[in-house]
Amino acid sequence: MIPILYLVLPTLGIYIMLSIFFLRRPHLLHTAWAPTFPICLAAHRGGSGERLENTMEAIKNSMAQRADILELDCQLTRDGVVVVSHDKNLSRQSGLNKDVDSLDFKELPLYKEELEIYFSPGHFAHGSDRHMIRLEDVFQKFPRMPTIVEIKEKNEELIHKVANLARSFDRSEITIWASEKNSIMKKCKAANPEMPTAFTILRSIWILLLYYLGLLPFVSIPEKFFFCFLPTIINRTYFPFPCGWMNQLSAVVTKWIIMRKSLIQHLRDRGVQVLFWCLNEESDFEVAFNLGASGVMTDFPTALRHYLDKKEEPRAPASST
Repeated sequence: MIPILYLVLPTLGIYIMLSIFFLRRPHLLHTAWAPTFPICLAAHRGGSGERLENTMEAIKNSMAQRADILELDCQLTRDGVVVVSHDKNLSRQSGLNKDVDSLDFKELPLYKEELEIYFSPGHFAHGSDRHMIRLEDVFQKFPRMPTIVEIKEKNEELIHKVANLARSFDRSEITIWASEKNSIMKKCKAANPEMPTAFTILRSIWILLLYYLGLLPFVSIPEKFFFCFLPTIINRTYFPFPCGWMNQLSAVVTKWIIMRKSLIQHLRDRGVQVLFWCLNEESDFEVAFNLGASGVMTDFPTALRHYLDKKEEPRAPASST
């Protein structure tokens, strides 16, 4: 037993030192890659805290705040139109208890006059524009605006239509595939491999496991975006579980697991942009950027723009006495 320990312990020590060394110097193992469009301000659902979500008015408002990227969800209508809509069922958004794919585009209802902001419970968004829009409308009006397109269901027609829209507007490199599920992401990548991808839930868990095992520096990372919730918003503005104690426990556990500066820095050094969602308060912006995040996804682009501009303000020189 003792001779084995003499062999195992030095080997383990060397492995740990090498892991830490390459975690901090990934350029020695991997080709450096710089983002073509760095992101600080990502507008969630087009900026759903200041105007009605996913409307052209919300997107224009976010553009006025110099948003770096839009985050949009897509559904497919009965007549094959890709529309920007978070929900498949229209009850929450419009009060009509029908699915998007059961209606033609011209039959889609208006949004309600006010919508509760999901990540700011008790607060409501309003706007003069209540129309649902096509993804094509967004690409046509803002052809060079980077956009995250989240696909929620394994709908191959929807996936191929999004892929073809990105190609036809010559914007594959600035249109990002996002999905929670590996099976959907696989189909997205096959439909348009030129579009960058974000981590799925399973891939995110896998990356965290590799990080804690010390193996992360030695594996390839094809994804270019890591969208992650900020654990400190759990049980405050984000309630993933119906029970309070489960939310409290998940906040503690995920805070310990995810909030690691060395992990975030390593991903960024590997060319992965790390964005925390969905943050709507200045204190949360501060936490995210102090952790080393590339950017923040928010419902309130104006609030985040004010925060970013304030951080960039040059400090007045100290007066001499």
